[in-house]
Amino acid sequence: MVLAQVVHGAFSAAMAILSHEQSGNVSCNHDGRARGRIDPAFARSLDRVFSDRRRAVSRPKLLFATSTCDAALLIGTGVLAFLLFGDGSAAPAAIAAWASIVAFLTTMALRQNWSYSIHALRRPTEQVGKIVKSTVPVFCVVAGAAHLLGLPVFTPQTGAVWLGSAVSLIIAARFALARVLAHLTETGRLVRRAVIVGGGPDAEHLIATLEAGNHNELAILGVFDDRSDERSAASIAGYPKLGTFAQLPTFSRNAGVDLVIVTVPMAAEQRLMQILKELFALPVDIRISALNSKLRFSSSAYSYVGRVPMLALMDRPLTDWDRVVKNIEDRVIGGLLLLLAAPVMALVALAVRLDSNGPIFFKQRRYGFNNEIIEVLKFRSMYADKADANAAKLVTRDDPRVTRVGRFIRKTSLDELPQLINVIKGEMSLVGPRPHATEAKASADLYQAVVDEYFARHRVKPGVTGWAQIKGWRGETDTHEKIQRRVEADLYYIDNWSLTLDLYIIAATPFALLGGKNAY
Repeated sequence: MVLAQVVHGAFSAAMAILSHEQSGNVSCNHDGRARGRIDPAFARSLDRVFSDRRRAVSRPKLLFATSTCDAALLIGTGVLAFLLFGDGSAAPAAIAAWASIVAFLTTMALRQNWSYSIHALRRPTEQVGKIVKSTVPVFCVVAGAAHLLGLPVFTPQTGAVWLGSAVSLIIAARFALARVLAHLTETGRLVRRAVIVGGGPDAEHLIATLEAGNHNELAILGVFDDRSDERSAASIAGYPKLGTFAQLPTFSRNAGVDLVIVTVPMAAEQRLMQILKELFALPVDIRISALNSKLRFSSSAYSYVGRVPMLALMDRPLTDWDRVVKNIEDRVIGGLLLLLAAPVMALVALAVRLDSNGPIFFKQRRYGFNNEIIEVLKFRSMYADKADANAAKLVTRDDPRVTRVGRFIRKTSLDELPQLINVIKGEMSLVGPRPHATEAKASADLYQAVVDEYFARHRVKPGVTGWAQIKGWRGETDTHEKIQRRVEADLYYIDNWSLTLDLYIIAATPFALLGGKNAY
């Protein structure tokens, strides 16, 4: 009971800190209840950790913290159960191993039972069954497998105490977390930012229905409509008209839109296709409102936002949990690769320095996630006075701008190794569409002018390697066909992302580099 109160108090303190409810004046007494003062610097640090640049709470970070808390509770209760109720035969290493195995498998089971989503965490009562359903089978399977393999395992008493205390504390943490989420939602820091596409009576009806069943989880920013006559007023149901369809992509990127709801009737095919062409490149969920539609589909075809039936047209490429997994992959594997590559990078840096005058590194502005401009690091491969920061002219075979060392490191892709630093900084991923320079061209045409779907490849972070690279579309893009094929490969990767696919691409990259095809 005391531990449960501490968990509850810790989440209550976190709520106060994240929401600035007391402007940093929060501390905890001996039983974990929030009171008094907390170091403002600590409050600001915690706020920075869990907030994005728009001061909204980061959903992936919140889910990662929740899963980490679950694992910590499982490990902590396991260690205590062994120490207090075990028979004393288990070595400390064995205790740590059993606790870690159970914690890992249980968090995976909770993920499989859809326990790690903001929607699920808002409803703690529904979480009770999921927690029991996830933990009990894991304990039974681990104990049974250990018995069959003849491994030393926890006694029935130890297992019962461990299971009971872990389940109780995780449930207590869920109810405390639900209070945190409710408060953050009320303060507007944990909401889905939505825009309505299409005006008139349909938009008014949609907004009224959304507001009736919203519970503050959706923040409607405004309406976009191409019409400028009396059918499209400057304000609809109290929400401003923000612009035309052509202005929607830029607004969505700048305002961090999460959800786009289209109210244009499906019968208006040409107008609908015009809207979708503008939206396809955005990393957002796109839904068509079926509220006023006369067409009826099976119930499984609909998803719901509040009380409004929606047809799912497109989902953002990575869910909140997928982003957690990919961020862990980037930081863990990226960090290991950076350590392993450090001696090679030191030798390359020395070779670049000795080969020609100029800086060791070359920074180039390229398109990143959501069309944001990032500075990508590379080892300099050209003479300093001939560097092409915007990649206005593609590098070709025997290009006189490239140094002797530059030819070798470009051929072997060693010039790309500094991009592991971009990965650690969170600007890039290990795997994803390669970042292109802002002025890159196929023949004499900008990439975006050649391929209509070009900007859709920016719905995920750019990568050091990617599906296109291991499929032979690496290097020079001097024809329209080459950039078309590269974009097709990039879009295939985005639509079919999985951790397994990422690991396969990472493993296949060295073999793809051995050919050295198309890289000059």
